[in-house]
Parts: sequence; structure tokens; C-alpha cells
Amino acid sequence: MNDDGQVPGLKSAKPAPTHATDRDTPATKQTRPENQTTTGQKSGGHAISKTGAAPSRFLIVAMIAILFGLGWLGWFLLLSKTVSETDIDLMGNIDVRQVNLAFKVDGRIDELAVDEGIAVKANDIIASLDKRYFNDELRILRARRANLAANVAKLEHGSRPEEIAQARALTADREVAVVKAKEDYHRAEALVNKGGVSRQDFDRYHSALDSAEAQLKAAKESQHLVEIGPRQEDIDVAHALLSEHDALIVQSERRLADADLVAPNDGVILTRARERGAIVQPGETVFALTLASPVWVRTYVSERDLGLISPDMTVTVITDSGPDRPYSGKIGFISPTAEFTPKTVETRELRTDLVYRLRIVVDNPDGGLRQGMPVTVRVQLTHPRPKTFWAQTRELLRSRLGLHN
Repeated sequence: MNDDGQVPGLKSAKPAPTHATDRDTPATKQTRPENQTTTGQKSGGHAISKTGAAPSRFLIVAMIAILFGLGWLGWFLLLSKTVSETDIDLMGNIDVRQVNLAFKVDGRIDELAVDEGIAVKANDIIASLDKRYFNDELRILRARRANLAANVAKLEHGSRPEEIAQARALTADREVAVVKAKEDYHRAEALVNKGGVSRQDFDRYHSALDSAEAQLKAAKESQHLVEIGPRQEDIDVAHALLSEHDALIVQSERRLADADLVAPNDGVILTRARERGAIVQPGETVFALTLASPVWVRTYVSERDLGLISPDMTVTVITDSGPDRPYSGKIGFISPTAEFTPKTVETRELRTDLVYRLRIVVDNPDGGLRQGMPVTVRVQLTHPRPKTFWAQTRELLRSRLGLHN
């Protein structure tokens, strides 16, 4: 800082003039009026442009509002006429109905008659197991059954005449033996007191008589059993064993029949899960079959339209791919409980509205209805009802935009 109070290297700032005479030179005095005039003109022109833009914008907004109001009024007057609707359109899908086919018995797959995409009819044999083991088991059971059946017949027929004659002959022989034993005993008895027969021999004759009488009694009882035949209880036991083996044979025959896998209904093979030679267990999936008949349509109806439909009511089913080829059907089931519309179903109402599920049974003569296909179910009303304003608006917009239901 020097003696004058200034920093070296910096120019001292000149004090700003306080009077016009101090800062105006003759040149500036001559040119300032022109500059002021020019600035004033520019400022005035800008002010004029802002003032003129505000009314223009207001007029544009007002005209748009008036045109919109007139259009809305015309639209309302156009749709204010009473228009009746004679049917209800419901959005739905063809129900996916699939059956997993499996053998009821275990074994080795011997033959697979169909492949994926093949159409089958009800009761068609589509696969078979190796049947040799089932046939062997059946032959064994039939042989045992024949043995039991012969035993039952033997018991029911009773003793043969030859057996009865043999029993009687044996009884007669035992009677003769008893007579001889008695004679020997009485003879020995007379001599034992005279010393002609020893006591030991006498006891032997006595024992021989007792034995002969016992054998005669046994022979008589055997003859009686042979003559009356077998006991009824023995016959009942034989019948029970025969019935048991009859049931086993039926079970074996059923197992043999279950070695063939049969299509339960008309349809198309969707999946082939096993190959020939595989060992499968009962219930293990071999094929997946999609059922072709009957065709079910799952759809939903709002509470407002619930009172207009009833079971067995005839309906028309329309597909997006063939709107000119409708299918005939009828309402088969109406759910008794309300539910929220599933997200997979597109309806014309809000998804949060409560709806009731319907099942439509449809005739499918040409096979054009495929599972999962979106369809439109058209229900013919018995009594027409007026359309709502929004329904008319929606239909008019669709017609103007070239959209179809």
C-alpha cells in the first residue's frame, strides 16, 4: 500500500458521477434521446405482445371447452334413446380336462400302441404289459380249483355202493371172529377147573374174546359211517374252500385284464411318459389323455345378470377364430357361492366385482373347440331389457374403431 492508501498493481476506481452534467459529454447528449426513444419503443412493443397473447389463449381454451361440451351433449343425446338388449355376452375359456392313465397292476410294458397327438376312442387298448406271469398264476389257481371241486363232488355223492358192501363184509367177518372167540373161551372155561387148560391159556382166550368183540363194534360203527356218508360240516368246508379259489381266479382274471391299458373316453394323447420295456408300478402315469367330449366352458356372470339365467338354458358359444361358426350348448351348472373374478378371465366388469361361476356343456361335432381356447358365451334373454348408457357407449366406440366382441 502506498502513501495514497492504494494497493500497488490495482487501478483506483473512479467515483461515479452524481450529476448528469458530470457524465454526459456532448456526443452522448446528442445520441441519448435516440437511444431512449428506441428503448421505449422496444419496451412498448413487448408490453403490447404480452397483453395480446393472454386473450388469445383464453379464447382457445374456451372454444375447446365449448366444443367438448357440445360433443358430450350430442353423444348423450345420441345414446339417450331407449335401446334394448336381447342377449348377454360372457367371456370364458374351454376347460382343460386331462386324465393321467396308468396300469392298475405292476409289470413290464410289452407294447405301446399310440404316441403323442394320436386321437383315441373310448375302450381302445393303448398299452399292454407282459402277460406271461399273469397267465401262469391263473393256470395254477384253476388247477387248485379243479381239485377242490372234485373233493366237493365226492363229499356230496357220499359213499359208493362198493364201499358200503366192503364195510358190511368187514362187519360180518368180525361177527364170525367173535363167535369163534366165544366158543374157545367157553371151552377153556370148562377145562380150566379140571386142570385140562392152564390159567395162562384161559386168560389168553378171554383176551381174544374181548378183542374180537371190540373189533366187531368198530366194524359196525365204520359201516354206519359209510352208509350215512360224510358230515354236512365237511361238505360246507369244502364248498367254502372252493368259493375262495373261485374268488382268487376272478381276481387273477381281473389282473390279467388290467394288463391292458384302456382309454376311458374319446380324446387325444397329450403326453407319453413311459417306453416299451419299462417296469411300472400300479398308478404310475404312462399316458396323459385330454378328453374331447363333453366340452365344458368355464365362464362367470355378474350378480346383475344372475337372475336372467338358469340351468339347461340354451346358449351360443363363439370363438375368435371362427365367429361365423357358432356352437350350441346349454348351462349345466351355476355356482351357489360368489367369488372374485380370476385374473385369467377377462370380463367387461371390474375384477373386484363378485361373480358366479358357470359351466357350459357344448356340442363339439367338428372338434374345433380346443382346451384353453377363449370363447364368448352368448345367452339369449327371454325378455329384452334396456341397455345402460355405458354399454351403448362401449358398443358405439367398438363399432367406430372396427373392434369386435
